[in-house]
Amino acid sequence: MRVLALSIIFVIGTVGFLPQVQADPEVSIIMDKTAYSYCEKLFYIIKVSEITGESAIVHISDESGRDSSAIPIPITELENPVPSPFPFEAEIFPLGKYFINVQYSTANTGAEFELIESDSICIPELIKPIMSNWLTGDISDGFLLDAFQRYVDSRLVNVPFEINEGNIHDVRIPEWVKTIGHWWMKDMISDKVFSNAINNLLERNIIGIPKGI
Repeated sequence: MRVLALSIIFVIGTVGFLPQVQADPEVSIIMDKTAYSYCEKLFYIIKVSEITGESAIVHISDESGRDSSAIPIPITELENPVPSPFPFEAEIFPLGKYFINVQYSTANTGAEFELIESDSICIPELIKPIMSNWLTGDISDGFLLDAFQRYVDSRLVNVPFEINEGNIHDVRIPEWVKTIGHWWMKDMISDKVFSNAINNLLERNIIGIPKGI
C-alpha cells in the first residue's frame, strides 16, 4: 500500500514538472478583395495565431511562375495589415492571376488575386522622384514638364507643345504650383485631380513658355 501511495505521489509530482507542449503557430491571409485593376494598390492582412518574434516572408508570383524576391513583413500583432506602397502599373504588371505565399515560422499559406482589364490610367511611380527633385529645386521647370511628356499618358497630362533642347530652359511653372505637387506626393489628392489641375494651367498658359521668348 505504501509503495502504491508513493507511486501515485511520484506520478502526480512528475506531471506537474512535465514541459508544456506548444502547437506550431498558424498563419492565414485575409484578402481585401480578389480582383484589382490598374492604379489600385494591393492590400491584405497576415493573421497569425501567436507572435514569435519572427518576420513573415512573402513571395508574390504570376501565372508564368515569375517570382518576386523575398519580402520580410514584421509580425507585431495577431493581425498585420500589408498595404502596397505602389499601385499596379500596366508597364510592370501583366493582366492575369497572381499568387501570394506567406511563410511564418513553420507555417505556410497562400492566396491569390487577379489583375483585370480596366480603363484606369495613373501617373507612373518614376515621376515621384522627378517631382521630388523639382520641389527641392534640383531640376528645372522644363525638365519636369519634359518628364510628363515622356512618361505620363497624354490622356492624363497633355503638354500642348513639344519640349526640346531649344526650349526646355524657357518653360516656366509658377512657384505656387509646388503646393499642388506636395499634395500629390503626400497622396492628399489623386492622380486625376492632380493631372486636371496641371492640364488646366497648361491650357491657360500659366504653365508654359512666356510669349516673346
